[in-house]
Amino acid sequence: MDKTKSKIFIETYGCQMNSSDSEIITTIMQINGYESTENILKANIILINTCSIRKNVEQKIFSRLQYYQSLKKKKYQFIIGVVGCITQKMKEILVQKHNVDLIVGPDSYLKLPYLIKIAEKGKKVISTNLSPNKIYENVIPFKTSKNKISSFVSIMRGCNNFCSYCIVPYTRGKEKSRTLKSIINEIKILQKLGYKEIILLGQNVNSYFHKNEIITDFPHLLELIATTTPEIRIRFTTSHPKDMSDEILKIIAKYNNICKHIHLPVQSGSSKILKAMNRKYTREWYLERIKAIRKIIPEVSISTDLLCGFPDETETDHKKTLSLMREVCFDSAFMFKYSERPGTYAAQYLSDNIPEKTKIKRLNEIISLQLKISLLRNKEYIGKIMEVLIEGFSKRSKEQLLGRTSQNKIVFFKKNNFHQIGDKALIKIKKASFTSLFGDSIM
Repeated sequence: MDKTKSKIFIETYGCQMNSSDSEIITTIMQINGYESTENILKANIILINTCSIRKNVEQKIFSRLQYYQSLKKKKYQFIIGVVGCITQKMKEILVQKHNVDLIVGPDSYLKLPYLIKIAEKGKKVISTNLSPNKIYENVIPFKTSKNKISSFVSIMRGCNNFCSYCIVPYTRGKEKSRTLKSIINEIKILQKLGYKEIILLGQNVNSYFHKNEIITDFPHLLELIATTTPEIRIRFTTSHPKDMSDEILKIIAKYNNICKHIHLPVQSGSSKILKAMNRKYTREWYLERIKAIRKIIPEVSISTDLLCGFPDETETDHKKTLSLMREVCFDSAFMFKYSERPGTYAAQYLSDNIPEKTKIKRLNEIISLQLKISLLRNKEYIGKIMEVLIEGFSKRSKEQLLGRTSQNKIVFFKKNNFHQIGDKALIKIKKASFTSLFGDSIM
């Protein structure tokens, strides 16, 4: 097969890190003469970039593999490959049950062009070994998103925390951080391309640490980016509470171009459950961090992750989560019920003993409470003038623009002749829902 005519289709599931990895894969393949396509039927190679955090995502991936195999039976000729997190623990199932041609782990993407050549000869290919230093810092990702306002910049990969419910340390390996130089270089390139905002990515982004010519940790990295590219707005995700130091908070407060939004996953409001989760903090310690955040950054918004139905979670434990939500008043939350992930400590040593009906009931209570809190938090912005980075048009009407504040609030306002996508606009907030703000432009 002539690789200059080969086309690759990538389908991505999971977190922002997976989206970033798909950009890395696209870049590697284009450097090696492959073309990207959004048309499955024109592809020579189909890659599914996978996530293994939730069971329902795995089911979607298996369903897609069945669909691709059905196309093959209709005599469409392409290589079917699976990349990403799921490859570490399901390679046998992927080959034996789903007849996948190519299985490549998160640390083997540089070898993809070579591995595809082998697969094209009819051989099954598996490359899933984890590397202690594979961070792709010399690959400047080709941006596949149609959004030309905001871009992900991966600063580290992997995780050292080993939360008992989480598979990430086993699928992505230990933490490894990029050099300061490579990160700044990528951000400067993005700035030249016209991007207005960058989102620093890592499984535990605030545990970034690199020892090169100078020792660099996350607060120093944040400050250097803020001062080197002052026109670029900076966000980051996802943070671990244990690494959210006062030093980081003071840097966020000091620079206007660092967004005043912190995503700080708590998971549970019960210290007993937090210990079983191996989260490395207690309820009281987490609440002290919240107090510090609000004191140092008064205009901050805070979002979180919440997980209910963990093994041995009692109704009292659940009520502690609800009470923590009321005390903190999170602006928003990602909310889930526990699903056992094979290979984790919890799956091996803790009994998944909360009935599914109870999990659903508790999740619904968490969602219901958070919707009320989100609405109250958003109503606090009514009457305020907010700076909004315009990202595009409303899906409902081309007469409405939408943008995002420093606090990560989505704002809708009427289109005018003065503001274009990519501009910053001052918007006076008139209304609020639990998900969005609505206002008018002020000149």
